[in-house]
Amino acid sequence: MVHAAVRVGGAARGRARRRGLDLATTPGRLWLVLIGLVLLSLAWGALAAFTAARYAAAASSVVTTREPLSLDAQRIYAKLSDANDAATTAFLTGGIEPAATTRRYLADISAAEAGIQSATAQGGAGPGDAAKDLNALAADLPTYTQEIGYASADNRLALPLGAAYLREASGFMRNALLPDAKELYATENASLSGASARATGLPLFCVTVVTGLVVGCVLYQASRWLRRRTNRVLNAGLIAAGALVVISLAWLATAYLGARSDLLHAQARGSATVEAVAQVGIAVQEAHADESLTLVDNTGGDAYQADYVKQQHALGPGAGTLLTAASAAAQGSPAVPAVAAAVSDARAWFAAHAQVRSLDDNGNHSKAVASVLGTAPGDAGASSARLSNDLASAVNSDQAVFNSTARSAASAYTALALGVIVVALLMAGACAWGLSRRLTEYR
Repeated sequence: MVHAAVRVGGAARGRARRRGLDLATTPGRLWLVLIGLVLLSLAWGALAAFTAARYAAAASSVVTTREPLSLDAQRIYAKLSDANDAATTAFLTGGIEPAATTRRYLADISAAEAGIQSATAQGGAGPGDAAKDLNALAADLPTYTQEIGYASADNRLALPLGAAYLREASGFMRNALLPDAKELYATENASLSGASARATGLPLFCVTVVTGLVVGCVLYQASRWLRRRTNRVLNAGLIAAGALVVISLAWLATAYLGARSDLLHAQARGSATVEAVAQVGIAVQEAHADESLTLVDNTGGDAYQADYVKQQHALGPGAGTLLTAASAAAQGSPAVPAVAAAVSDARAWFAAHAQVRSLDDNGNHSKAVASVLGTAPGDAGASSARLSNDLASAVNSDQAVFNSTARSAASAYTALALGVIVVALLMAGACAWGLSRRLTEYR
């Protein structure tokens, strides 16, 4: 039996040698190298495709989901704040509210409702803080509009209760709606920053590039080994595989570096400026509402004027103020002229407001109201309107920068994942073809 086993084993080894599978022989090792290089090529393609898909998904998320949600949240806050400003300004005339101011209030409420619906539809109402804030806004906004409706009805009848309803509605806006809207904006802005960070992160890219370089080195070493074993200077298959790995690496690196540059530019020259200017706009709207409420309030208190002064100090300009931060964020972006104009118009508005307070404090209430509502040069209303227009212009110009550059970043990854898979398959085919030619020489 022992002799039989030895004979069977010898026969098996003989068949293995004849089939070129004996690793002690050159053909056996050629088969091993062929299989290894094919698997390595396919593994490289899988990693490169995974990397491309991850970065493409993150860049696409910035453009199609996270940035629109952040913009919706910012607009919700801005429209709610402006609606409250419009509602309080409408009361200054007494009786029937000015048609233009009423249209502005209704347009702001409609835009806020649309923003809430859009954010919910895009996924902002998924699990987490954003869902809680959106649900709270959707539930509380009708309460605010109902209070304003009561205030308007009493105001038209010249009933003092109208001012009380207005103060209650304004307080509800400031203490409930605006904090929820601000938290929603902070949440969505953080999500936008997170998506941008994933689309520009270095670790996965570096791992993929190093792996690609290792694959290239393995192909080079395999080519040297093959030259020593077969005395052939060049192997067309391995040369083609090496060229293909260089092509896939170059394609991946070009797409990543271009997209990363675009997204960083979008953040620095787009979203950063928009966020800084939006904070200025929010403070301006709150201060303008305080200006109007100070004139509407008949309780004899000065809480609204104190709030105005607080917002004025926060706005600046000056070290650590919102206007100065916006000016710094806008440097190098198309928003520079608009932000510079906003700084100038803010100073003019503060000066006009001081005149309003002087008139009101000295018994000239009607002239103070006329200045707040006025459109003539030197009127507080004209200055605040110019300031709001400056801020809107700054936001629009840099929002356009963000959109164009972010979309450019997303387009950089077009067909990249599929492309590197095709290249990897070609690499595997080239390795198999190049080594199989050498194997045929041993038959």
